[in-house]
Amino acid sequence: MTAPVFAAAQCSVRAGDITENVRRHLLYMRLAHKHGVQLLVFPELSLTGYEPTLASVLAQGLDTSLMTPLRKYAREAKMTTVVGLPLRSKIHEKPLIAAFILHADGTLTVHTKQHLHTGEELYFSPGDGGNLLQINDVPLALSIYADFSQPAHAAAAAQAGARLYVASVLIGDGGYPADSAMLKGYAETHRMAVMMANHGGPTGGWSAAGRSAFWDEDGRVVMTTPGPGDHLLVVSNKCGKWQGAALSVAITD
Repeated sequence: MTAPVFAAAQCSVRAGDITENVRRHLLYMRLAHKHGVQLLVFPELSLTGYEPTLASVLAQGLDTSLMTPLRKYAREAKMTTVVGLPLRSKIHEKPLIAAFILHADGTLTVHTKQHLHTGEELYFSPGDGGNLLQINDVPLALSIYADFSQPAHAAAAAQAGARLYVASVLIGDGGYPADSAMLKGYAETHRMAVMMANHGGPTGGWSAAGRSAFWDEDGRVVMTTPGPGDHLLVVSNKCGKWQGAALSVAITD
């Protein structure tokens, strides 16, 4: 059994330009594959940017062809990849904030944001979450930003057996101290590692703080990115000990 290798993609995005953002995502996926990553997680709504007023126009169905290049590469690299996109639903009035899970075997499933921030209900419907994932014998739970603001969400993940709690987020400088302290606290309380993938640049009128991070089961910071910008945070577990690196990603127009 190879050592688990996970990564958070801290990326800058172009507002509403899914085609360009797919291109940028592929750059991250290729770099992650070079480093043996088995799970790569992007921030909240990474393929559109955080653009609530555009959500109804940008929303896609689960079978969208826009995902084809990413699904193809995830399968070729045998690397489960989690990307953010508004999801069109036949049973919800408004789109869902979704994490599309591109599995290493070529299949696709979805995890949807359960808890909305104040104001998001104008543009989105709350979702139903999703099941635990199993990557290299590590059971893990996904959360999408406001989900982790509810302590019961992390507690339920731990009770279900998660050993890693993964948060796709958009956090600015003002919110970073409290939000990072909360995630660190979940690691300490529930004895599960925590990984956070933040945006790397401005989106939806927000200035992202970057500083994507990974905490081990004792709440110790294993690695963070240095701030905003395009970075790939890679962590691995060897002999029961997490270690990490933060890599710069060159984004060209």
